[in-house]
Amino acid sequence: MRAATLRIGFFCAERSARRASVCTLLAVALLFALAPARAQSDDDFLAVREAFRTGNRARLDAIEPRLRSHVLYPYVAYYQMRQRLDEAPADDVRALMVQLSDGPLAERLRNDWLKSAARRGLWDEFDADRAGLRSEDAEVTCYALQRSIRLGEAGALQAVRTHWLSSRRAVPEACNTAYQSALAAGAISADDVWARIRLTLQYGQVSVAKSLDRYLPGRAGLNARQLDAAAANPRKFLEARGAAPKAHGAREIVLFAIQRLARTSPQEAAARFRTLAPDLAREDREFVWGRLAYYAALFHDPEALGWFARAGELNDDQLEWRARAALRTQAWDELLGAVGSMSEARQAEPEWRYWKARALAVQGKQAEANALLAPLSTEHHFYGLLAAEELGETIGAPSEAYRPSESDIQTIADMGAIRRALALYRLNLRFEGNREWLWAIRDFDDRQLLATAEYARRNELWDRAINTAERTRSVHDFGLRYLAPYREQFRAYAAENGLDEAWVFGLVRQESRFIADARSSAGAMGLMQLMPATARWVAGKLGLKGFRPATVTDLDINISLGTYYLRHVLDVLDNQAVLASAGYNAGPGRARAWRSDGPMEAAIYTETIPFNETRDYVKKVMTNAAYYARMFGRGVVSLKERLGTIPPRHDR
Repeated sequence: MRAATLRIGFFCAERSARRASVCTLLAVALLFALAPARAQSDDDFLAVREAFRTGNRARLDAIEPRLRSHVLYPYVAYYQMRQRLDEAPADDVRALMVQLSDGPLAERLRNDWLKSAARRGLWDEFDADRAGLRSEDAEVTCYALQRSIRLGEAGALQAVRTHWLSSRRAVPEACNTAYQSALAAGAISADDVWARIRLTLQYGQVSVAKSLDRYLPGRAGLNARQLDAAAANPRKFLEARGAAPKAHGAREIVLFAIQRLARTSPQEAAARFRTLAPDLAREDREFVWGRLAYYAALFHDPEALGWFARAGELNDDQLEWRARAALRTQAWDELLGAVGSMSEARQAEPEWRYWKARALAVQGKQAEANALLAPLSTEHHFYGLLAAEELGETIGAPSEAYRPSESDIQTIADMGAIRRALALYRLNLRFEGNREWLWAIRDFDDRQLLATAEYARRNELWDRAINTAERTRSVHDFGLRYLAPYREQFRAYAAENGLDEAWVFGLVRQESRFIADARSSAGAMGLMQLMPATARWVAGKLGLKGFRPATVTDLDINISLGTYYLRHVLDVLDNQAVLASAGYNAGPGRARAWRSDGPMEAAIYTETIPFNETRDYVKKVMTNAAYYARMFGRGVVSLKERLGTIPPRHDR
């Protein structure tokens, strides 16, 4: 079969019209000849993968010989080594790492091996093989901390304390050995234990907080039963409390209950807190006011800024919502203060550079504002476009894109990681395929990225093409960033429902990256990510006879249902695209509730959407729409004009 393939390749290498049709027929015939063998080997690979998952070593070893020429054989070799890793000689493991070095499995095996070596006390091997690790497993990090303490390295105990104070979720068991050593040496104090308990409770990690009780001296910590009661029903728990308790553990549970209640009712939580506040230390009062202000800002409560003023030190997340609360009321001085208190990394985020510039401009400090806007305007995202418009620029016609050569594209096609990615996508193993793809492009320059994106486009891997093209820094191809597959169908259904085609494409690009059979963890399906209940409702409205949920991923059905529903959302939300985008993602009721009592600049509405996912979604959908309009030659419409103004809450 390989010889036949080569002969066809040589015959078709000479390009001519005479041979074109013959080559096409030969290629199709070869494809049909290869299909049964490939299907069998793919089935064998899936069987081996399942044998590894279930720990069936005998079955894995029995099938392995049949897969030695399969493109995914590196996974089989990895599976076999993992089955015997605790008994394998170090040299065998290292040899396999070298063989797997053209993909992510080498790093995965190295982490596995380091954990095995540490568990068995093979510290020399651990030290030797940890060098050069690019992405360290959390458990490996904790073993490394253990090792540093054993060697008596300077700063080891302080490194453990830093790790302790930054861990708000469950950590591997390996971390506990390092923690116990630091506790015994006094590097982690009882106050540090309480600080971490408060941190984990702040993020709702109740089970983690309970597990930390063992680190407290004399077990004078949390009452697990009371903590569960506060988590399950904070209102009922607080109703039974009069004065704030004096015991540290009981007090932390009460403060947790107040935060828990504030997630749904900041005003009620504040009222209950006021009765307890006189019995609390100033630090505790300031902490709680900061948490109450954070939740109030999420609810767009006008008292949020006043509560922030009563708080103590705020973290970046709280400072962001202090800035958003100020933005919503256009308290520009307050916004500048909040942004200025953020960490340098957070201040450097595009949104805070943009809003800081807007605040400076309001204060008449235009030169300072422009100094922030000018570099931001060169970036290709929501705030980059808005910054350019503040400077009087608008999105122009598409520039001439860089085109990779055929040899550049072939180089990409020949890469082991790319070949494995395509095979994994063929088997619908998208997570593993993406991991191979991302490993392949991790150090690429712009031209290599665009060659890879073009190769993805040719293979109809629309999501990989878009995501890869988006990574370029100075050399771009917006035609790859903003692909428009299935345009004939989208154009027809958009016109039928009176929708802006560019906006529809902008939304679908964000929803599914044009993966026709995409399924979300919540159950949304297809290009337009329709929930089953929504699909049934729309199907009823359209009078589709015999509609079955399984057909939602059908291209035409999905676009038909999705564009009809998008039209419905647009109609119930004042024909306002920003509101409709938010409503499509989070539900029309929420999008309506997030409005203010008066008209609001849509960029401010977008920035103050309380759901992180929806806020990011709306920004990207509207930015996508602006770029698609340019790609479709629809004329220049500024992003600000596209965003428009959000009507008041009482308008219908």
